[in-house]
Amino acid sequence: MTSSPEKSAAKSADPVDSLVLHATDNHVAWITLNRPEALNAITPDQRERLIQHLSHASCDPGVRAVVITATGRGFCAGADLRGGPPTGGPQAGEQVSGEQVAGEQVAGDVARMIRLGAQRLIGAVLDCEKPVIAAVNGTAAGLGAHLALACDLVLAADSAKFIEVFVRRGLVPDGGGAYLLPRLIGPQRAKELMFFGDALTAADAARLGLVNRVVPADDLEKTARDWAERLATGPTRALALTKQLVNASLDTDRTTAFAAEAAAQEINMTTADANEGVAAFTERRTPHYRGH
Repeated sequence: MTSSPEKSAAKSADPVDSLVLHATDNHVAWITLNRPEALNAITPDQRERLIQHLSHASCDPGVRAVVITATGRGFCAGADLRGGPPTGGPQAGEQVSGEQVAGEQVAGDVARMIRLGAQRLIGAVLDCEKPVIAAVNGTAAGLGAHLALACDLVLAADSAKFIEVFVRRGLVPDGGGAYLLPRLIGPQRAKELMFFGDALTAADAARLGLVNRVVPADDLEKTARDWAERLATGPTRALALTKQLVNASLDTDRTTAFAAEAAAQEINMTTADANEGVAAFTERRTPHYRGH
């Protein structure tokens, strides 16, 4: 998948920026994995840059929606097993979040690498304060599948595939897979995908509810742009609060969920967009939201 924002972002002098392209267009941040020769398997440097871009999107008033996509025929083949451990966490000696990973492995290293690596990446998507769209252009495997499924909306090219590849490597799913999948499709379906590791076509993923829409590969970028720009003209803070409520809804009881809903509405009613939405309704005109 290639777009004009990607072309402009590729001019950066930082070599990591050539592997994770980034540009903002019409208030939409486009984050593009760009290691097509490796099917966009994620290296530790790429992971940290993805987290950084998502964090910046949350606090940048000029960004009101995010698209995560990739170049080539793969969306993301998961963590780069050639350059680091299979957990997708930091390598020996790598500094992450103020914690130095020792060169000699000790008890707790694997769990620490999971927390500081794959889980931080998926958490960054779930916690991003702007709506995030995955535009899945090809195979999404392992951590790559979870990166897509953590997004708020998932668009897939008709040639895309989703693979819970961990069992094929004798590994336990990481990157939040055992958290995400049961919430999206239920425990039995989640176990089927994780126990067998079979490739799931885009059409089957949509049928199960993992994908919002499947489109021809040539239409993927246009559809993602249309959706993202529509979100970018919406009430940004209301969308952020809605995302928080929905993401938390399956982890809490009704009383807590209702209290959170009331609190979110209280907060949202202080925004200019909420006032504009109400005024536009009473004046029978189309609202013009500014994102604050």
